[in-house]
Amino acid sequence: MRELTFPRTVVVGKGGLEYLKRVGGKRALVVCGATVKKMGFVDRVVGYLKEAGIESKTFEVEPEPSRETIGKGAQLARDYEPDWIIGLGGGSNIDAAKAIWFLYERPEMDLAAINPFIRLGLRKKARLICIPTTSGSGSDASFATVITDLREERKMELANAELVPDVSILDPDLPMAMPQRLVADTGFDALSHALEAYIANERNDFSDALALMAVRLIFKYLPRAYRSPEDREAREKMHNAATMAGMAFTQSDVALGHALGHVLGGIFHVPHGRLMAVFIPYVIEYNAKVVSERYAEIAKAVGIEAKTNEEAVERLVNMIKDLRSELGEPASLSEAGIKREDFEKRLDELAERVTKSVVLPSNPRALSLENAKKLLQYIYEGRRVDF
Repeated sequence: MRELTFPRTVVVGKGGLEYLKRVGGKRALVVCGATVKKMGFVDRVVGYLKEAGIESKTFEVEPEPSRETIGKGAQLARDYEPDWIIGLGGGSNIDAAKAIWFLYERPEMDLAAINPFIRLGLRKKARLICIPTTSGSGSDASFATVITDLREERKMELANAELVPDVSILDPDLPMAMPQRLVADTGFDALSHALEAYIANERNDFSDALALMAVRLIFKYLPRAYRSPEDREAREKMHNAATMAGMAFTQSDVALGHALGHVLGGIFHVPHGRLMAVFIPYVIEYNAKVVSERYAEIAKAVGIEAKTNEEAVERLVNMIKDLRSELGEPASLSEAGIKREDFEKRLDELAERVTKSVVLPSNPRALSLENAKKLLQYIYEGRRVDF
């Protein structure tokens, strides 16, 4: 049995932010970052809340927020006692809002206690609204939150169905402000979610439907969203695709790509979406040994014709590599700026951490410590996976 969990309300389309005028309550804590403040998005949210008769405070977080920052936000929430927590911005801001909300609701628990198999008992004090301004993480509709433990140089992989937001607001005006590099990075993040949801061991009919539609939208609209900043249709479709991909992996899971991404991102601090752009082709080549038919179905969904599953997989990998090149993303860990000396010095540690990732059991092909080390070396050097 698997319990499927979605946001209670998803608001889509132009003017979506105005939904905030209709929410009830007394106080809201808006979790955001410096960029969305500069863009005026925080002022708009606070203004709509004021029209609803809701007072608000803001709490600013850094990219890839740390445990320490989350603790400060939770203390502010306990002092302010909001009945709404609002995550506004990219995945980091929304993940921070979830973590702050959890510690506000359950101050006696440690952040590390979050896992899919326990009851958290949230929504006694507040509910959660998430408003993405980028089109990648899908955190506005997912059960996951990723927080950085600076002391241990790792990303905490935390997930529980109760962390799925009550409301997700997809206002197409917000992603129009994204610069090209962010469009590319977040677009590959969304693609990785959809691809992994479709091949993960926990996949099901519901996750399949969402994942395939997200993949179709991404291949069709990501190049346009990247090339043409004023292409409103492309930006809106990518915004929707990212949330659909978040829904998909919440009903299924992510897999090897994210095991790699969380480990290397926590140590080398390369943006998550950029790492996903690097990893996707290698992960497909590794997993195709056991789920080639699943990747062939994805290939067919995006218009690839092939006589065999193996041919379909090869063409899908090439299609992704072409997209990666078009969007100026790195093709290897070396191209991503990780120095060989630093990589080799920590290779054994990296491999061990990847094999211990909480998302790795969802991967359809097992990964031994030996193969993890070998795979990392292949990805660093940009070699085709042949084992």
